[in-house]
Amino acid sequence: MKLMIYLGILLSVIITVAQGKTNTSHSADWKEELLHVFQSGSSRDLARYFDQGITININGNQGDYSKNQAELVMRDFFRKFPPVDFQLLHEGNNQEQMIYYIGIYKSEDVAFRVFIRGKKDNGQVKFYSIDIVKS
Repeated sequence: MKLMIYLGILLSVIITVAQGKTNTSHSADWKEELLHVFQSGSSRDLARYFDQGITININGNQGDYSKNQAELVMRDFFRKFPPVDFQLLHEGNNQEQMIYYIGIYKSEDVAFRVFIRGKKDNGQVKFYSIDIVKS
C-alpha cells in the first residue's frame, strides 16, 4: 500500500515537472516569434498576438484600437521606420498570467524603446498595450 502511495506521488511530481518544461518552451517560442516580428517589420504577424482591443502609444500619440485598426497603425509605423534591428532587453511575468517585454527597435536613423504588455489566455499570449518611444 505504501508503495502505491509513493508511486502516485512520484508520478505527480514527474507530471508537474514535465508541464513546467512545456510552459518554458512556449515562452521561448513567443520570445523568438516576437523577435522575428519586430526584426522583419511584419504588422500582420504581430497582430496575431493582439487582444481584441489594444492601446498603442507611439511617441505620445496614443489610441485605443481594435485588432484590425492596430495592425494598420503598426504597418504605418514599420513603413515609416523600417526595421534594422530589434533586441529584447527584459521580459517578465506576474504569476504566469501577466507578461511584459522591453526591447530596443532600431530603424535607419532612429532607435525606439518598446514596452509590450500582455496576458496569457488559454495557452496563448495576447498583447493589450504597446508603447513605442524614441530613445
